Amino acid sequence: MAIAVGDAGHDTGESSLEDLIHRAAELKGELVAFGQSARFDRWLTPLLLEAAGPERRLDETEAIRIIDHFILLYRLPDGSTVVDRFVTGRRDLTEAERELLLGWRDPVEGIFEVRRKDEDAVVLLNLLDDLEYRTYSNAGRAAFRGVSQGGFLLTCLVPLRPADGTWLISGAMEYHPKSTATEIAQAAVQLVASRPELVFHNPEKIEQGWQRMRDDRAAFVEFCGGDELVLAPAAVEELLNAYYRHRQEAAIAVHPDRARGGRLPGLDFPAFELPSDLADAESVGVIFDDTDGLNFYADYGMLRDLFTDPDLTGRRKHQDLLRTYLREESIEPLPIRRLAAAHPETADTVFQRLLRRPGFTWAEHGEELLRRRKPWYYAQAPRPGVSVIGERLGELAGGGRPRKFAKARRGSRP
Repeated sequence: MAIAVGDAGHDTGESSLEDLIHRAAELKGELVAFGQSARFDRWLTPLLLEAAGPERRLDETEAIRIIDHFILLYRLPDGSTVVDRFVTGRRDLTEAERELLLGWRDPVEGIFEVRRKDEDAVVLLNLLDDLEYRTYSNAGRAAFRGVSQGGFLLTCLVPLRPADGTWLISGAMEYHPKSTATEIAQAAVQLVASRPELVFHNPEKIEQGWQRMRDDRAAFVEFCGGDELVLAPAAVEELLNAYYRHRQEAAIAVHPDRARGGRLPGLDFPAFELPSDLADAESVGVIFDDTDGLNFYADYGMLRDLFTDPDLTGRRKHQDLLRTYLREESIEPLPIRRLAAAHPETADTVFQRLLRRPGFTWAEHGEELLRRRKPWYYAQAPRPGVSVIGERLGELAGGGRPRKFAKARRGSRP
């Protein structure tokens, strides 16, 4: 069957759109069956068991959400997704069907406010990225029975290519009435704080995030005396809490009316606490980079010592630490780049001894090493470490002003 649907902003004919939704539903059913087949058990089953917890209880909605996320986004050992393997193995698919399926690798996960119903579609505002989505269900209009304007949908959307600007519900759909707006806004704020990348479907939010991060970095450098620090864990917590307190005081000084209205956190609000793996480290490196944002690294002082004195490569704990920094996906290339740039006279020796490659030079081979060890970092364009939420979510959350959420990565330790 050929799929021929043009720009969704023009009249393309109801039958064409209906055919596209029907075919998408067929393909999704086949894709789900493929993703739940025995060939993927070794990856999907642990995800379901982890979600079920020790009591082995998992409700249907959560199970559907996990399976859908696995099929669309989970990276298998070779870097492919279930969708990639499905498309590769189906030689009977038309080019349009391949385009439709591969577009599902970039879903929009969100918390959506129902703006209005429009025939078989609903128009949704994503509270995370502040964009509207004209959305259909493969179950037709009946799927939105009981969904009212002003209510909220927690779901995932996939594009209905080639019908630009048209989206399809994927996986579970959870509805909450308008009366739950406060709780929904709190959940959306928490989601943005934990997964800032969800706002970046909106290009404007990317630029806002970069600008806010530049401002935050300048303030951090001014307050802390630099963009790279190595301190004991307790000193890091003390400094960061002092810094955030300073920022709150500055915000209150600029907007005293908001402070009186309770829309700024109190000065005694506990702003920062290191997670246990960092709190137990001998030292913590704090780097506020202009691209990678604010990051924390366990035992960074020991790693810096290695670059200061390459003879330490003879010690097992120093070798293991550098290998961890090279191996772990939770650690981007930033700290190694920083140390190599700060110690050009010793970096070659460190890596020659660690890798047992006498001809290794950082200038010639360093970037290649990082790309080989950390391909995930180079797989996508850099994103700001700060997200600014949209006006509507700000209103629902009672902020009355744009709010930001910092993304602080942290290094692992051996």
